[in-house]
Amino acid sequence: MTNLELSKLDLEHIWHPCTQMSDHENFPIIPIKSGKKAVLSDFDGNEYIDCVSSWWVNIFGHSNEYISAKLSEQAMNLEHVIMAGFSHEGIIKFSNRLINLLPKPLNKCFYGDNGSSAIEIALKMSYHKNLLLGKNKPLFLNLKNSYHGETIAALSVGDVELYKKIYKNILIKTIQTKVPMNFKGMEVSDEEALYDLKNVLENHHEQLSAFILEPLVQCAGDMNMYSADFVKKAYALAKSYDVDIIFDEVAVGFGRTGSLFALELCDVVPDFLCLSKGITGGYLPLSVVVTSDRIYNEFYGTYESNKAFLHSHSYTGNALACACANATLDIFEKENVIEKNRELSKFIKSEFSKLLKYDFIDNFRQTGMILAFDLVGFKQKRMGHLIYKQALQKGLLLRPLANTIYFMPPYVITKEQICYVVSVLDELLSKFR
Repeated sequence: MTNLELSKLDLEHIWHPCTQMSDHENFPIIPIKSGKKAVLSDFDGNEYIDCVSSWWVNIFGHSNEYISAKLSEQAMNLEHVIMAGFSHEGIIKFSNRLINLLPKPLNKCFYGDNGSSAIEIALKMSYHKNLLLGKNKPLFLNLKNSYHGETIAALSVGDVELYKKIYKNILIKTIQTKVPMNFKGMEVSDEEALYDLKNVLENHHEQLSAFILEPLVQCAGDMNMYSADFVKKAYALAKSYDVDIIFDEVAVGFGRTGSLFALELCDVVPDFLCLSKGITGGYLPLSVVVTSDRIYNEFYGTYESNKAFLHSHSYTGNALACACANATLDIFEKENVIEKNRELSKFIKSEFSKLLKYDFIDNFRQTGMILAFDLVGFKQKRMGHLIYKQALQKGLLLRPLANTIYFMPPYVITKEQICYVVSVLDELLSKFR
């Protein structure tokens, strides 16, 4: 079948995520037939460099031979088993390997199946733990401009108005504090953000269960980036007021920031660490909340004590997903990925810096394997969407955040492909001089 034939069939029954479906009246859905490394191919034979890792999940390339082989091997042995009262070798192995990669005291894993569910789990655990300690602390603290998912509690602790405003009447109550930034017409220093955080904690700490933040990069918040020093000082403030810390590393974990986990660069250990996306190399849904014995032991008791954490998902700890997760860790161990990423990120910055000749590019920024810049001074509100459509015609899959263009590719992207991406962007941006 052709792209057009499949697109028509698609639109008869499929409601796509984060999409105004009327856009596809004039701009058809693109059905993908296959993928290899950093390239996707459609049914008409067109190829697209995946500049966004298919929503930030794919880290070792599409149809990775090693991960695919491990997945196939697992599928012939065990596809899934209930995780209440049962377990399997893959999840036991992965949990032990993950804990060995993380700093102490993180040593307990509770699994979900996507990033939003991991956030929900961490929020519930923190609140429930405090109740078990005799503390009723019903509020959560988050940074402005943050994003933590789109289920109700996860949406509540985010601050991307586009997703949140319609549902405000059904969200849980939270408190927000300033975040360092220097774009979108706003300028907030680390010092100003920390001052605001201290005031909020001083006035509300007795009601706050946890402070949730994305270390280093607010990905869906237009890729706003802030320093490890800010994260470290914010962490210390919250801990001084006995408020739990939740690190949302759903998007930035597994090598995105220049270390395996962003917490390493921040040199702090959260009470709850939320991981997903790259955890399976981009193959299958899986998430995990990693916490410590200090938290775990508060829930430990007899059946009659009613202390158990009664939260579950049908596909928790799926055996196929865990096979991919173990294969992903194998690749990290065998192929010196983090060091290679550090070198590749330097090349990315060098190439993309060539675009700084355009005076409408602002706030050029990079953290590890994430690079972004803003298009400013245009009356047209959907400049990013225009770039998205034009880039597709040139073989690039971009997905700008409003007028923020970002580059967050699979780690297997080649230097030649990076140069091509920059050349296409240069060609497209030259039209707007």
